[in-house]
Amino acid sequence: MFIWIFVSLAAASFQTVRFMLQKVLSSVSLSPAGATFSRFVYSAPFILALLFLYLQQSGQAVPSLTGTFWVYATVGGLAQILATVCVVALFKQRNFAVGITFKKTEVIQTALLGLVVLGDQMSLGAWGAILVGLTAVLILSKSPDGQGKWWQNLTNRASQLGLGSGILFAFSAVGYRGASLQLGDLDAALRAGITLAIVVCLQTTMMLCWLLLRDPNEIKRVWQARRVAIWVGLTSMGGSFCWFWAFSLQNAAYVKAVGQAELLLSLLASVLFFKEKITQREIVGMGLLVISILGLVLAL
Repeated sequence: MFIWIFVSLAAASFQTVRFMLQKVLSSVSLSPAGATFSRFVYSAPFILALLFLYLQQSGQAVPSLTGTFWVYATVGGLAQILATVCVVALFKQRNFAVGITFKKTEVIQTALLGLVVLGDQMSLGAWGAILVGLTAVLILSKSPDGQGKWWQNLTNRASQLGLGSGILFAFSAVGYRGASLQLGDLDAALRAGITLAIVVCLQTTMMLCWLLLRDPNEIKRVWQARRVAIWVGLTSMGGSFCWFWAFSLQNAAYVKAVGQAELLLSLLASVLFFKEKITQREIVGMGLLVISILGLVLAL
């Protein structure tokens, strides 16, 4: 019954490693767009191969896909591309842990979008926990050298990238859950695999067309960075499959709430791996967001 919780935690772990690798790529050789493209192009072959093997072994086939499925999948895929670009660009503005914390505002937008688009309901306790999370965002929005009132800090580049990525990831999560629900009575893992394979192919195609038009040389740099980028693809595949699987089992807002464990992992990565300093205010903000997460889980 609670398998979706363990699947969500696995997704958060894969995603932390993947963003660590993308931060390294973006700071050394690739643009935010190139680092984003690497996660799709290097994961697509593995995802398609595993889906093919599963279908062969199980004797099942991909069902007919409705127009609604394609709308959800396309919107979710495009939103995830833009969100990932925002997060990778954010790593250039703030440290790794704070960048991931900003991204995690997605749980608030996911709850709202899930309610409006899919009719997913939230309890009063869950909404109270989300408000605590919003307070945490306001604290984190002020950069270490920021000046002025709190609402002015929400307009700086780091805040715009962070909040923007949260909104886009919310559209992505709701889109993926909506697409998965269109696949009917298939088991949750197969629904997740089919949705993931189609979305990643769409994303790879969209990013390839964009780079061919805007920066063809970046495609060459993605290939040159393959020794690191292929691990981005593999961790992306593991994380994406776990997210899709969890979305097939549970309300997207609840899945994202449990996935906030990524915050603690990112804090460890920021301090131990990237040797970045965390300010006292940032610790308070991240602490409030953790309380918000726990409140959402307890309100299930």
